[in-house]
Amino acid sequence: MTVADELEAVFAEERPRLVGLAYRITGSRIDAEDLVQEAWLRAQRTDWDGLDKPAAWLTTVVSRLALDELKSARRRRETYVGPWLPEPVRTTAPPPTEEAVELAESLTLGFLRMLETLDPVERVVFLLADVFQTPFGEIAKVVDRSPSACRQVASRARRRVREGRHRHDPPEEAERVAGELIVAVAAGDVAQVVSLLADDVELLSDGGAAVRAARRPVVGPEKVARFLVNIAQRYRGSVVEVASINDEPGIVVQLHGKLEFALAVHVVDGKAHAFHAVRNYEKLAALDIQTPLT
Repeated sequence: MTVADELEAVFAEERPRLVGLAYRITGSRIDAEDLVQEAWLRAQRTDWDGLDKPAAWLTTVVSRLALDELKSARRRRETYVGPWLPEPVRTTAPPPTEEAVELAESLTLGFLRMLETLDPVERVVFLLADVFQTPFGEIAKVVDRSPSACRQVASRARRRVREGRHRHDPPEEAERVAGELIVAVAAGDVAQVVSLLADDVELLSDGGAAVRAARRPVVGPEKVARFLVNIAQRYRGSVVEVASINDEPGIVVQLHGKLEFALAVHVVDGKAHAFHAVRNYEKLAALDIQTPLT
């Protein structure tokens, strides 16, 4: 096997992890795909003689590219119209291992939105250290800081993430609650919908500047229930697909063959704690990407 063949094999094996890392950093699946492709092009132009850790090299390059993209995107998000949510992605049920559960949790729209409270360097260091188990010596190369400084950044970010983190129910329980919600919403049974919602339930709807959506969070069981029922009535006759959205139960709605919105449900203690709905058509394009993501 030639060096080029070995490199291609390493890249193929690492690609889902690299895309998953870039997506968690940027919040954009489309950008993540482009960044990983750019890393591959750079890898092909690199002299690999004496380089014994191509996977670590790829991780460093993708992380740096994603960090630069995140810094630019953060400036654009300051003028974003309405609530901002990451691009939604389709996912499959993870294997029941501790590592897989951690990765799944770090993909949820609520978790990714919570990462927006970190500055770009904190976000990259936290994801590399806590989610992808990257040694601090390698993280230091990404952010141009010492390993000890990266440990301090990770510790600070970890505390902030812990404060805003919400645990969630096992997939089977979450899917049961989501299924009951779908039935109740479709039937227009506001009282039954309310019974399935947490007292502090919140619904965020991301339509951007071009698509009609709630410009402020909808908060409280009664308001969220009526909002959901009204949306269901508006989309009567649409095609509703039950799907796993960012490793949480959800739906994808199409009308006249066009994607209208994707919605994910966050379930805690048998109650829907949060809804994240994406209506921005540009973001919905990420749902059509078929390549795997870890």
